[in-house]
Amino acid sequence: MTTIAGAIFAMPPFPGAKPHPVVRPISAGGEADGASVNASQLVAAIRQARVGGAFWRSDDIWSSPEDIIEGAGDDPRLLLGAMTGKLVHARSAGPFSALRGLLPGSPEAEAVIEELVERHLLRAASYADPFTGAATSPLALVETLAGWRRLIEANRPIAAAFGFAHWKRDTVDPLLWGGAPVPFRSASEAALKALPPNAVIAIWKARVPPAFLAQIEAGPWRVWEVEDGFIRSAGLGADCVPPLSIIVDEIGVHYDPSRPSRLETMLAADTVPAADLARAARLREWLVREGVSKYGVGAGATLPRAGGERRHILVVGQVEDDRSILFGGGEVRSNLELLRRVRAAAPDAWIVYRPHPDVEAGHRRGAIPARMALEFANEIDPGNPISALIAMVDEVHVISSLTGFEALLQGKKVTTHGMPFFAGWGLTHDLAPKSPRRGRQLALDELVATVLLRAPRYLDPVTNLPCTAEILIMRLLSGVQRENIALVPLRRLVGWAKRAVAQFVEIR
Repeated sequence: MTTIAGAIFAMPPFPGAKPHPVVRPISAGGEADGASVNASQLVAAIRQARVGGAFWRSDDIWSSPEDIIEGAGDDPRLLLGAMTGKLVHARSAGPFSALRGLLPGSPEAEAVIEELVERHLLRAASYADPFTGAATSPLALVETLAGWRRLIEANRPIAAAFGFAHWKRDTVDPLLWGGAPVPFRSASEAALKALPPNAVIAIWKARVPPAFLAQIEAGPWRVWEVEDGFIRSAGLGADCVPPLSIIVDEIGVHYDPSRPSRLETMLAADTVPAADLARAARLREWLVREGVSKYGVGAGATLPRAGGERRHILVVGQVEDDRSILFGGGEVRSNLELLRRVRAAAPDAWIVYRPHPDVEAGHRRGAIPARMALEFANEIDPGNPISALIAMVDEVHVISSLTGFEALLQGKKVTTHGMPFFAGWGLTHDLAPKSPRRGRQLALDELVATVLLRAPRYLDPVTNLPCTAEILIMRLLSGVQRENIALVPLRRLVGWAKRAVAQFVEIR
């Protein structure tokens, strides 16, 4: 049986969601929260967040245009209606019939609302975190619900979603959910013709045919680009391991410096609150300590410096036909050219070349035969944790690789040969022409707060709920993974076969 507190603090039915129960009646052994939170605080928090009941629906109590809310005297919607400033009419006796006829906003109405909140939400219930089941404050629960409301409202305009492979949809679905099923569609002209002008299209551009993409970009629709987040998964996307974080950008895309993006706009203009800066510092220290990177976790053992006292430079390869290279690579479009340039600039350095994992797995372009790479590099390291490699070297060179950002977290000198999203803010040595939109000097934790806390969307792989960066990192560190147990091994086998063929050709 649903309690009053359970009805007020209902969980949105995100696709596949498996939350821990968040309300524990005192009769079930919980401890009341009335001692730590007072009723006026809770009422103010609920009002500010506009949560409670079925707040994820477009016709919820907060959005209702009606001035009068009617219901049975025990209907929790009457309490929520009174909080929204509506006149309440209870059709029968019950705990909320005391609200009947009270003038919205009057001292009498406020006193009754707070008394009811004290009795039914504070004295009669305790609360648990939906991700972990640990005891929490009702104010913390309201904050979580408020974040979900912002996400749901942001997603409501999506009329169609193109380019989302089936193996991605289970994890992307909750992050694009707007209170109704996400409208995933196949890339077809018929699907486009069904959309009205100005409709919002969410799209993974790299996964639709070029002709279809050109039709979308020439059409009368608003396009939201979706891409992997910066802490993605324990495994490669090229192996069909689904993403646990995404970036949704309604302006552009973060790896294309030729035009604005939401991430760039936030970095250029936003003032990061002090609380977010402190949270970013804690997150940065945690990521470095545990060796968390985009595709995995684990710092590994301290690596020896094979070049002794010589300056050690890590050169990071990329997928050469990736859109981040095509748009943000500047003049450098190949891994071999990157190696040539680094060697020319540092003839006495000990250079370590790191191939991109998707290339090394045999799935993408950008492989350099070992004998050619070793003309410019002193060693090739495809296997050690990237965080351990960063820790060992003195500086890192990238075209536009996220490894440059991860190196900044470790306090390393970073040289960019292209113009990635983390370049142009005074934190990197940039060799490509700087975008005129990037003249602002940022502190490292301002960059971290925006890039890892404020811009991405994260999914908890255990509860399938949208979550914070900290919850996802906790899951990754505990060894939780999400992958198709049939598809992922098959993709890895295909990659192994491609590598074997490439090695045979190289030997020949």
